[in-house]
Amino acid sequence: MTQRTTGGVTRRTIIKAAAATAAAQVAGPFVISARGDTPVRIGLDNPLTGTYAALGKNELIGCQLAIEQINAKGGILSRQVELLSEDSTSGDAGTAVQKARKLIDRDNVNFLVGNVNSALALAMADVAAEKKVLMVVPGGHTDAVTGTSCHYNVFRVCNTTQMEANAVAPTLIKNAGKKWYYITPDYAFGHTLQAGLEKACAANGGSKIGADLTPLGTTDYSSYLIKAQAANPDVIIFLPQGDDMINAMKQAVQFGLDKRFHLAGAQQELEALEGLPPEARVGTWVFEWYWNQPNNPHVATFVSAIQKKTGKVPTARTWFGYAATWTCALAANNAKSLDTLKMAKTLSGMKLPPEVSLMPDQAYYREGQNQLLGDLFVGQAQAKGSTAEDLFKVSTIVKGPDAAGTLAETGCKMQWPA
Repeated sequence: MTQRTTGGVTRRTIIKAAAATAAAQVAGPFVISARGDTPVRIGLDNPLTGTYAALGKNELIGCQLAIEQINAKGGILSRQVELLSEDSTSGDAGTAVQKARKLIDRDNVNFLVGNVNSALALAMADVAAEKKVLMVVPGGHTDAVTGTSCHYNVFRVCNTTQMEANAVAPTLIKNAGKKWYYITPDYAFGHTLQAGLEKACAANGGSKIGADLTPLGTTDYSSYLIKAQAANPDVIIFLPQGDDMINAMKQAVQFGLDKRFHLAGAQQELEALEGLPPEARVGTWVFEWYWNQPNNPHVATFVSAIQKKTGKVPTARTWFGYAATWTCALAANNAKSLDTLKMAKTLSGMKLPPEVSLMPDQAYYREGQNQLLGDLFVGQAQAKGSTAEDLFKVSTIVKGPDAAGTLAETGCKMQWPA
């Protein structure tokens, strides 16, 4: 069942309130229909169940806050905005595609947003390209989304896996060693992230001495940890995400591997660190956005707004959803149109406003690739920092363009309609 929100309020709540005011207002699907305005619809096709449920739910929270703010500022093209949310599941591409087609064909969304899972994001991007709907990928990282499989109407907020690898590799080589062993989730994200790390590691004088592919939803990592230990690396690289990252790191520390090897990786999430016991919050990682930016007043405002909604600080996933939803509004309002081609051309090269970018350097969509280039935060996990939720100590901020490489290296050959 589609969950509908305007400003974070459920459709059921809107109808109930309308009925209490006047029976006539129940006739339309939304109160705003009584004013003769059809809402602009954003369809979110993202995991709300499974391994990536926590990540998907935080992206949803970011989307909801953005909807509230957009509507408070007059909406999109002076029309109110409605968010329709579907559960893609965490790993079923068929379900994600079916939900994307439902949102586009039956619910008539103007924008498609998703997915946390890179393989699902790629499948949804093909649907968006077929249907000529503007799509924003908040948190699916595999390079192909804005690389070899790029589409003129598909934009991405989170970094590519190669960008993450390029950001963290120099620090790991310098501080932890050159021999790396990989524990990698067996799907598109894991494959490209490992490949990116191998490339970045080699460029900095390091090498791979072993690797294992692990199924999505793995609960027992003991066999992989035993093999990694036997290889005697300098660094064990952990690339699973969501609940899988929690299981892998928890078991690694139970095995005492943190006492013998440096445990690290590229992408790390606050959701995973929160799910770990304090003793397992170790290692060197990349955060793509972090809430503790004391010199940025826009970040403080965003953090406060999310805390009022949830009682917790925002994560990178919260920001992904927020930035993705605002991207939709900025595309239409700046283009003064809901035409996909006009909006895509408007977004190409566009800088996000500071209150949406929410990082030291203003993020922008790279022309010719549709990839957002913002800052990456490299540092160390910590049991506790300035507050109970400050679980990451940033040591280096890497600028997105410095981590991105050349446009030619991405493999994107953008094809625009005539």
